[in-house]
Amino acid sequence: MKKNIITLIILLCAFQSFSQTPDSLAFEQLEQKVRQLQIELRNQKSNFAKQHEMTNNDLSKLQTEVENEKSNVIALTESLGIKIKDTRTIAEQQIADVDKSLGKTTLWAIIGILFAVIVSGIVYLLLYRKQLSDKTNIVTQLSQTKQSIDERLISEFTKNTEVLDVLSKISKLPQPAEPDHSLALKVASEINLIERNIKLMDGKTKGLKQLTRSVEKLKDNLAANGYEMPQLLGKEFNQGMKVIIASSIPDDNLEKDVEIITKIIIPQVNYNGIMIQTAQIETAKG
Repeated sequence: MKKNIITLIILLCAFQSFSQTPDSLAFEQLEQKVRQLQIELRNQKSNFAKQHEMTNNDLSKLQTEVENEKSNVIALTESLGIKIKDTRTIAEQQIADVDKSLGKTTLWAIIGILFAVIVSGIVYLLLYRKQLSDKTNIVTQLSQTKQSIDERLISEFTKNTEVLDVLSKISKLPQPAEPDHSLALKVASEINLIERNIKLMDGKTKGLKQLTRSVEKLKDNLAANGYEMPQLLGKEFNQGMKVIIASSIPDDNLEKDVEIITKIIIPQVNYNGIMIQTAQIETAKG
């Protein structure tokens, strides 16, 4: 467009220069060119106006589309915002319902556990009391049974001591050159048996004191005939003792390498200071 305007200005200047000449033909030619330029200028202006209008229309359409898109985006955003809010509300409500449900479930679970613990405790207490009562009854029955057995043993042992006492008195009669020790050894074995059982009995058992006196009387009779039963029970064992160890049981309560005589199976018997029967014993060793 600027090029056409410049061309028009040049033509006008040329027209003025030719107007000073008398040649009319040249003037007509120039005038015709000017008209053509004017027509072209109008056509270009019209085309420019149309292009401008079309551009404005396109721009208007674009602005409309942009506004529409903007409205759609706003509407979509609002819709999403509402949906998000609704979703959040629903989620919060669901969470609240779950918490509420869990709270109730947990509460009932705790109540159930506490109830079970209480019931178990009551049942255990009742069973424990019953078991304790049963144990008490059993212990009482066993104690009574043991006491009855002890009393019978004491009665039997007392009879035996009476018989042995009579026999020991008979043995005081004149003895041959080679004395027979069989009766004395029998009495010694019976004394040992009775003493072992006495240690297992309750000191309050009926007839126990009388039996103890009878045993001491038998020992006195043996001693009067030259027989002696050395006291070995409870003494510490040493390798110099002339005894037979039937068994040795480990005992953590004793010091290391300490050995104690805990049971006399066969008693040692001496006659006039000479051992006629070797003791057989059990020991406990640390």
